[in-house]
Amino acid sequence: QVQLVESGGGLVQPGGSLRLSCTVSGTIFRIYAMAWFRQTPGRQRELVARITAAGITAYADSVKGRFTISRDNAKSTVYLQMNSLKPEDTAVYYCNNPIGNVGRYSWGQGTQVTVSS
Repeated sequence: QVQLVESGGGLVQPGGSLRLSCTVSGTIFRIYAMAWFRQTPGRQRELVARITAAGITAYADSVKGRFTISRDNAKSTVYLQMNSLKPEDTAVYYCNNPIGNVGRYSWGQGTQVTVSS
């Protein structure tokens, strides 16, 4: 059974930075693409960044130039470095193996990011 455990969220002021981590177990991490999603109450979960098994990255327009996704296959972990954070980045952030714009596996608990002064 695949397990996804996200961490690293918190409260940060606008313009600040956070680094999220997601550790994956129960699958051969290195052969799969991974992605970060986010969700706010009343809205559909949104894919914000993805990284292929080969390390090729892609971003939603809303985070391009501010967020960086990376992976460490030895640690079965995917990261999301978030810089220049804005209040509209406030959401619960999740990781998953993307199929199109949705996740393949059952969702983890997510990690809350709140951007507020």
